[in-house]
Amino acid sequence: MKATTQLQQKLLITLILLILARLGIFIPVPGIDHNALNTNVNNNGLINFLNIFSGGGFSTIGIFALGIVPYINASIMMQLLIKLIPALENLQKEEGDSGRQKLTQVTRYCTLIWSIIQSICISLWIKPYVFNWNYYFILDCIIALSTGSLIIMWCAEIITEYGIGNGSSLLIFQNIISGIPKNFQNYKINIYDRHTFINLCFFCTLLIIILIINILIQECKRKIIIVSAKQLSKVNILNPQSYIPLKLNQGGVMPIVFASATMTLPIYLSDNSQISKINSMLALFLPGNILYLPTYGFLIIAFSYFYTSLVLNPEDIAENLNKMGASIPSIRPGSDTVQYIKQILDKMTLVGGIFLFIIALIPSIITKTTNTSFLQGLGTTSLLILVGVAIETAKQIQTYIISQQYDNIME
Repeated sequence: MKATTQLQQKLLITLILLILARLGIFIPVPGIDHNALNTNVNNNGLINFLNIFSGGGFSTIGIFALGIVPYINASIMMQLLIKLIPALENLQKEEGDSGRQKLTQVTRYCTLIWSIIQSICISLWIKPYVFNWNYYFILDCIIALSTGSLIIMWCAEIITEYGIGNGSSLLIFQNIISGIPKNFQNYKINIYDRHTFINLCFFCTLLIIILIINILIQECKRKIIIVSAKQLSKVNILNPQSYIPLKLNQGGVMPIVFASATMTLPIYLSDNSQISKINSMLALFLPGNILYLPTYGFLIIAFSYFYTSLVLNPEDIAENLNKMGASIPSIRPGSDTVQYIKQILDKMTLVGGIFLFIIALIPSIITKTTNTSFLQGLGTTSLLILVGVAIETAKQIQTYIISQQYDNIME
């Protein structure tokens, strides 16, 4: 009973903060012609992509328009800085909880800097749609959007600490879910029409395939069995429960996010460039042209390797195994272990990147074969995020219930 009550409290905290974060999107920054802005946003591929993560915040320019994006940017930047700056790496590895708290505080400051930079960019971008654009409006816009971004960051941290699930992931999850009814409200499907009914069945079949592949990519892992000297002294049989789990897709949805964001730049540049030679070069990278798919696939695989290097370091794994007095059977500790893990990671990252690229093509296949755009606003990026967040949140709820039951048994 006690465990159920605590779980209900966590769910209630999570729900209240998610509602708060959603309501802030609809509180607009004053002084903007929102009708003209909304018309421009619908024709802007880059802004439509950002709208996925802001829940339509860039269409309304509400006080929470930036959403969780500055916090995510700051977290990624901190991961890079930890790899490059030894002092930050020591804070993470050597100083325990106090070091992690300091890194969290630095991440918050970085979030503030990112939110100010992005607020300035937005205030300059919406200049044609502002009734009275001046320095006072810029200052008001920066203060409103930056404050909203910090409130969203606070909501994410509170959900992570006192609620259920990862706060940042749940906020993005909520924004994607909120956009689905809007994207599908314009479709009028007549199931009595044979051609429409066949297309709908084909669409549903491929959608199920996408979900299955997404779940497999999220859950697939390679288990590297490890053995300790203490274990070998007692029994000469390896314990299959002692292993290092290496996920097929270490980067999660981030490689597709980065690749998709990068592929929107040629569209944006071609729309704003007046030089014919540059436009002809950029046209090669636009959807439907010869270099689009090869570049998109290359970027997904490249970002998969990049993000895997940030998330998992073979040298750290080998060092931790040495500290525990454990090793991989038939592999010498030290450099051989590092090389062995690196080879496995490289192969798995390549396979995972190829799988990501394949499922990234499925929405385009659906659109071309059915001559419809059922997946408008619900592309591969969105589906990967939805599946990944749903799986992780369900696992956390299950783990929490099991731990509470164990505590009750011990009492």
